[in-house]
Amino acid sequence: MKTLYLIDASIYIFRAYFSLPESMTGADGNPVNAVYGFAEFLHQFGSASKGEHFVVAFDESLTTSFRNELYPHYKANRELPPPELEAQLKACRELADILGFKTYASERFEADDLIGTAARQMRKNNFRMNYVTGDKDLAQLIKPGDIWWNFARNEKLGSSKIAQKLGVRAGQVVDLLALMGDAVDNIPGVPGIGQKTAVTLLDHLKSLDRIYRDLERVPQLPLRGARRAQQQLEQFRDQAYLSQQLARINENAPIRCTEASTRKQQVKSKRLEEFCARHRFSNRMFQRLLSV
Repeated sequence: MKTLYLIDASIYIFRAYFSLPESMTGADGNPVNAVYGFAEFLHQFGSASKGEHFVVAFDESLTTSFRNELYPHYKANRELPPPELEAQLKACRELADILGFKTYASERFEADDLIGTAARQMRKNNFRMNYVTGDKDLAQLIKPGDIWWNFARNEKLGSSKIAQKLGVRAGQVVDLLALMGDAVDNIPGVPGIGQKTAVTLLDHLKSLDRIYRDLERVPQLPLRGARRAQQQLEQFRDQAYLSQQLARINENAPIRCTEASTRKQQVKSKRLEEFCARHRFSNRMFQRLLSV
């Protein structure tokens, strides 16, 4: 099978911004630390993967996705990117385009949704997926033969190892998040249901729907505070299903992904030269990026 590498760009951009000094500036005097770090990531990743087909997905907004319409508090706990980083986000996408990667971004759909949609479309073309991310949410998309790859930590997990890491199968990850919530994305979940309880519930009852179908079984499960868990589940049923909606990756974003469109293109050398001059990248970095 052919492999499609699906890169969750924001994680690597933010990581670069917070790990490299803001004293790194471009010709206009503005910081370029996130762009430089992302460039380094793309060079290292391109060398390590030796792939032919790529999608690089970007988050365009923290406040305008369709999930904010469902739940206005979604991600409301997160601070907006500082201006010094926000100004660099478009440059990161520009660089990925220059280097020949297919990129996607949307104000309404998050990077995870764009990745999920691309994966769904490309499975029809006999591709397996390699999700390049540190975000556990994307584990819900894993099918047999796929890989979840935390490149920064050199951690690769297939479907069986995902189950070992999270305690549930890939297909149960959405329901796990529906039950326990996700503090990072401000998904509420069911109060009082932590990861250990959620894993036990899903181990015995398999899915959120079955938990609510067989709610009377919950007190009989080997759970500490099982009756209390049953009461919380009953009281917060609507919130659990809302959390499920928020956690589920939308695989129907309005993009079209094909074998031809995802094939890595040659680096646009003239544009890269101009880009590197504008961002005051060294000639050594220019030469390294030429080889991506």
